Parts: sequence; structure tokens; C-alpha cells
Amino acid sequence: MLKQWLIGLLLVVLAVGGALAYRNFVGPVQEQVAQERPASAVNTVLPVTDTVRDQVAAVGNLKAVNAVELTTETSGRVMEINLKSGRQVKQGDVLLRLDDRQARADLGVIEAQLADARRQYERARSLRDKNSISQSLVDELRTAVEVSEAQHAAARVRLENHLIEAPFAGVTGLSDISIGAYLTAGTRVTTLDATSRMELNFSVPERFLGQISPGQKVQGKSSAYPDLMFSGVLVELGSRIDELSRSLPVRALIDNTEGRLRPEQFMSVSLTLRERQALVIPEQAVMLRGAEKYVFVAEDGIARRVNVTLGARMPGSVEVAEGLTADDQVIVTGQDRLSSGERIRVVDDETAIPDNRFTSVVGS
Repeated sequence: MLKQWLIGLLLVVLAVGGALAYRNFVGPVQEQVAQERPASAVNTVLPVTDTVRDQVAAVGNLKAVNAVELTTETSGRVMEINLKSGRQVKQGDVLLRLDDRQARADLGVIEAQLADARRQYERARSLRDKNSISQSLVDELRTAVEVSEAQHAAARVRLENHLIEAPFAGVTGLSDISIGAYLTAGTRVTTLDATSRMELNFSVPERFLGQISPGQKVQGKSSAYPDLMFSGVLVELGSRIDELSRSLPVRALIDNTEGRLRPEQFMSVSLTLRERQALVIPEQAVMLRGAEKYVFVAEDGIARRVNVTLGARMPGSVEVAEGLTADDQVIVTGQDRLSSGERIRVVDDETAIPDNRFTSVVGS
């Protein structure tokens, strides 16, 4: 029994001694290898102070600020037509005229009757001043004038009903009407849309209700123009939360002076809740390990790992709320192969950071 115990003790002593000898031999070798490893080439950038926006994303659809379907008020044959799809018209422009000869003739008869009624009334008033006729006859003639004036106004309306004028400035739509066609009352002639500014309707989740208000900036993007951003402003908030989607309908006005956008078009919407100045770095510099977020910074030729707290994200960049200063040289390439304390060599490369931002902004 004693012999087995001595053998076991001897084995333990040999194992400990071997471990110490291995560490004493390998440790200096590893340090020498680390010192001889060449410095890693990296690119660095300084954090920049930029405008950061807290935004809500949504999907909306466009409507014209003013939109109508123009129809005929009376029946008649088309005598004049000034309709062309996509044409910009001014308020009051004549778009279509029906045959109005009968209406003009009727108006001429009424105007003659009105002029005669007025002459008789004026003559009766002068005779009444001389007590040559009764007051009741004067009153009858005055009533006749008022009736003729009403008939004249009605005849003028009937004449005007043969014209279709633009009620506001806008763009006309498609039309199948031709010269000489006979139209009945209520026939649809064309559409008219005021499109210099467009209404953008979308919904905002109710959890943001306390952060939205008229006047906030809105940006929209359409699949028809993938490289353009259209800008506008929030103008109206709905009065009720939708019980199914738990969101609030809102409305914005989008600038469309170049006429690119059309009514009923869909748009991706970004509503800016808040703007602030903050430090921003390229998104590619950030490393993730589980819930931990960190970057590497260059200090005197050595890479140092720094944990960061991120904020808002933008195309190609991200806000750093905590962890960096404006003087930190943030490593943006090669950091996935680095470890803290490793030697580095900073090189210049203008193409190290791709430009992922939108190329154009439309509106103001």
C-alpha cells in the first residue's frame, strides 16, 4: 500500500515538473513569435459629427391635393375640345364646349325682356312721382323686373353649363371624347388632378403617438425612382387609432413640382421624429459578439478594442452614443482579424468605405 502511494506521489511530481519546464521553454518562443509577426495593414477614420435622425418607417400611398372627375351638366354635341392627357391647365381654362346656340338664343330673348321690364318700371316710377299712376302698378312692374332678372340668371347658367372649365390648376387625364360626339348630361369627360404637391397618407404605430406632431419632416421613396428621395412635411394627424392595426393615420404633403409622382402611387415613408448632432462612424467598423458591440481604435501602432453603445442607423453609417471621442482613430478594414494589443500599420485608401447613401434628394 505504501509502495503504491509513493509511486502516485512520484507521478504527480513528474507531471508538475514537466509542465513548468514546458512553460519555461514555450513562453519565450511565443513572445518571440508575437514580436516577429508583421504589423497588420488597416484603414482608419475619425468619427464625424453629423445630423442624426430618429425615424419611423412606413408604407403610404399618394393622392392629389385636389382631384375631380369632370362631367357634363347638360346634353349636347361637342363643338370644341381642348383635352390632352397629361396636359397642365390653368384655373378657368375651357376644356370642352357643347353646342350652345339654342342657349345663347334663349339668353338673348331673356335679356330683351329684362331691358323692356326695366324701362317700364323706370317710366312708372317717374309717373308715380307726379301721382299719375297708383303705387300698386309700380310694385307690379318692379316685381316683373325681379322675375326677369332671375330668368336672366337662370338662362346664363344654362349657357355656362355647355362649357367645362378647369375648376383649379392641374393635370388632365385620359379622355375618349371626340369633336361632334353627342354627350348626355352626366357623361364623364376626363379627370383633373392638382399634382404640384401630393398628399401622402400612411399610418404610425400608436407607441409613437407622443412623439409625432405636424411640421415634422417626411421623406418618401418610390420603386419607380430608386435613386431619388422625395421630401415633405407632416401636416395632419388622424383623430382615431385604428383598432385592428393599432396605428394612427397621418397625412403629409410631398413636393412634386417636377411632376414625377402620380396619384395612387405607393411610397416607402420615413418620418423624422427627432434630430440631433452626434458622433457617426462607418457601419462596417462595428463588430458584434452576441449582445456585445465593439470597435478597434489605433493607438501608437497598436489596436485597442473598445466597447460602444450604438444609436440610430443610417445608410452606411451608425451613431455612437457612448464609447468614442472625436479624436479616436477607428479601424474600418481588417478589424475582423485583429485582437487587442496587436501591432498595426495604418495605410491610406479612399475606397475603403463604400458610399451607400442616396444619390439625389428631390424637394425641400
